[in-house]
Amino acid sequence: MKIEQIYTGCLAQGAYYIESDGEAAVIDPLREVQPYIEKAERRNAKIKYVFETHFHADFVSGHQDLAAKTGAQIVYGPTDMKMGFDAVIAQDGQEFQLGKAKVKVIHTPGHTMESSCYLLYNEEGKEEAIFTGDTLFIGDVGRPDLAQKVASDLTQEKLAGHLYDSLRNKIMPLSDDLIVYPAHGAGSACGKNMSKETSDTLGNQKKTNYALQEMSKEAFIKEVITGLTPPPAYFPQNVMMNIQGYDSIDEVLERGVKPLTPSEFEAVANETGALILDTRAPQTFAKGFIPNSVNIGIDGSFAVWVGAMIPDVKQEILVVAEEGREEEVITRLARVGYDYSLGYLKGGFNSWKDAGNEVDSITSISAEELAKIKKNDPNVAILDVRKNSEFLSEHVKDAENAPLDYINESMLKVDKNKTYYVHCAGGYRSMVFNSILRARGYDNLIDVHGGFKAIKDSGEFEVTDYVCPTTLL
Repeated sequence: MKIEQIYTGCLAQGAYYIESDGEAAVIDPLREVQPYIEKAERRNAKIKYVFETHFHADFVSGHQDLAAKTGAQIVYGPTDMKMGFDAVIAQDGQEFQLGKAKVKVIHTPGHTMESSCYLLYNEEGKEEAIFTGDTLFIGDVGRPDLAQKVASDLTQEKLAGHLYDSLRNKIMPLSDDLIVYPAHGAGSACGKNMSKETSDTLGNQKKTNYALQEMSKEAFIKEVITGLTPPPAYFPQNVMMNIQGYDSIDEVLERGVKPLTPSEFEAVANETGALILDTRAPQTFAKGFIPNSVNIGIDGSFAVWVGAMIPDVKQEILVVAEEGREEEVITRLARVGYDYSLGYLKGGFNSWKDAGNEVDSITSISAEELAKIKKNDPNVAILDVRKNSEFLSEHVKDAENAPLDYINESMLKVDKNKTYYVHCAGGYRSMVFNSILRARGYDNLIDVHGGFKAIKDSGEFEVTDYVCPTTLL
């Protein structure tokens, strides 16, 4: 029997490939399904099932494409939701034979009402692993406020109560030596402060996970919902795509991986009103970019920030990327439901510049340069765009917090006629912030290269005493 975790860092997401005696199953697959198909083919196995732990909010699952291409059955736990594709709606406790192994459905409502875990029995009939989706993470549990965006009669308190019952009645009675394989790790917005570890024994989680400690249901509900902040706007849209269906990833790539000359690129931009998304590294972007383009670097939490910054998944997008990475960008956009890429700039930004078109830039300075400026002007305006929890934990004294997560509210704090020095933790988010505000006519923002880490390491700034954050949402 083979169990493989396929972890995708930019989404902090774990998909799983299980195989026994020539039959395979994939749990919570990503949108691009060819790697799963090729893996099974290399091993002379047939993909029999696509198990879904729930209707995902933070990414578009590959269940529909994978089933269409392999003939596999899509399996969900108990739900009354009407779907736009064929699926097996399993009963609580229903078992599925996979070669000589067996997979049992355990209905665990709480994160969402259809949330289910999959208990794997190995070829000797012993319970070996449990795939917990967003019900149980390493060090955390799934946030209970997402399903209320889809079903109005649900509240986060009701869902948290269901989650308490599911954990205590369905999960905790299982054996301590079970391996827990969750759907997400640190960095995902589906929990508050989960571990960087991506698996653990259930016994260790019973000892160390705050949500599995002895407490009343009322105390659990309060603990789980405390510190929750509004989820990214794209979450409900991804849920509906996962329920209703979507275009094949092949169609999305055919539409988006289309090279455009600078003149064609400009014409499409003018005719459609598409957003120009520049995915190069922040400091590369700062040196020169197409006016009004937005920078979200591909080598960061790209999908997450695209989802947070672009509220409509149907937004038409034109891509500027490093040469050779265009298809990667289109694919990663599709992972979170942004299927309407209209093409990319052939030859990258240099082709635009070489064609003599107008370019823009953003000033970026070092922490040491900012220190010199602050010595001459102690009242210099420093804007910290990290999450509020990060800011409260530790920040430059007199800096103002304007979280990137809530950019529309944060920009209200910015005076167009005043100069601001903008930083985040390391330099990624500040350039996202600066580029968006630049496109909206804010011309007096200066980026601090290296972010808070560089500022603190310089030793030139007075920083507040460190306070351990209670949540990283």
